[in-house]
Amino acid sequence: MKQALVMTSFGTSVPEARGSIAAVERVLEEAACGYTAVRAFTSPTIRRILAGRGEDVPSLTGALEQLCQAGARRVAVQPTHLLYGYEYDKLKAEAEAFSDRFEQLAVGRPLLAGSRDILRFAEQLAAARPRQAGTAVVCMGHGTEHFANAAYPALQTALRLSGREDILIGTVEGWPGLEDVLRQLRAPCAVQLLPLMLVAGDHARNDMSVAWKGALERAGHRVRCGFTGLGELAWVQDMYREKVLETLEQAGQ
Repeated sequence: MKQALVMTSFGTSVPEARGSIAAVERVLEEAACGYTAVRAFTSPTIRRILAGRGEDVPSLTGALEQLCQAGARRVAVQPTHLLYGYEYDKLKAEAEAFSDRFEQLAVGRPLLAGSRDILRFAEQLAAARPRQAGTAVVCMGHGTEHFANAAYPALQTALRLSGREDILIGTVEGWPGLEDVLRQLRAPCAVQLLPLMLVAGDHARNDMSVAWKGALERAGHRVRCGFTGLGELAWVQDMYREKVLETLEQAGQ
């Protein structure tokens, strides 16, 4: 084995949500022709839950160690993470610990790695959700205290500057939050509540469909939830394809 691609996700324990990760992995593997593709999940909790179900998914360190033993020389690590943050920082440090054990080791960028990515994402999101009179689209992201959380308000700004004030961005653990979203919905309306996450996992099935939906309904809105993870969207897959091609180039393809 000369070259390998490590497709690295946070992971999910929700079987119904797994398809979003698998869809992105298929795109990454197809783009990395000639590379041996392996999967890694970074969440110890997710890996432990899956191990209890009889499925062994390695950590990034475990996957890289296996590739070392298999004699891989060039390795590309492509995260499926949405943005930079604490999880990405840990992933990169974990990978860089192996930098002297391969001839080439490249760590890819997340989906929203810069302004061009954010603008493109906003444009594609707006095109995928045409304006409907009396309807708002609320997209719920994870959020983080990391400075990379700025990607969310930047995405909101990009949507507003394009004239799509009807699409609102909120986060569970960052800013803007649910209260910020509620303040912007001044009059009762129909709300399409959607996950702004790679997978529609625990957060979508609990925070979004219970806490957020309930708060919106108490404010007088009529809410319909969607459970399609970003990884299942063709235009998001296209963005990941471009990311991995960039990573493979760095790895010396």
